[in-house]
Amino acid sequence: MFSNDGFRPLDRQECLRLLGKVPVGRVVYTRQALPAVLPVNFSLDTDSSVLLRTSAASDLARAIDGAVVAFEADDFDAADRSGWSVVVTGRATVVTDPAEHERLLRTGPPSWVVGRDGVFIRIEAEMVTGRELPATRASD
Repeated sequence: MFSNDGFRPLDRQECLRLLGKVPVGRVVYTRQALPAVLPVNFSLDTDSSVLLRTSAASDLARAIDGAVVAFEADDFDAADRSGWSVVVTGRATVVTDPAEHERLLRTGPPSWVVGRDGVFIRIEAEMVTGRELPATRASD
């Protein structure tokens, strides 16, 4: 990132704080050897990992279990031409421990789709990067 590009780099703690403010992000993974992006609801766990909830039979669960993926979330204000973007990169795994699954049923992200075979996917926050574009009013 160039120092004069108008963006301000965000440290890990600021990135995690901002992630906690938005309910939807995008998981970036590989599907049939091509990049794929899927919007998902999420939450952060106590260890700062990103948690997703989906069907055990979903293409997403099968595609990312054990894979290194990226997760991106952002927020923008078009009127102020301001906003931020955060990317978490790490290994994704389906939570298989029954006690952990029970805990996440209480504390993890809610499912937006009704289903009986729900699983939680954890994306380890191995690398967390972000940037912010401070507000600047556009002249009319």
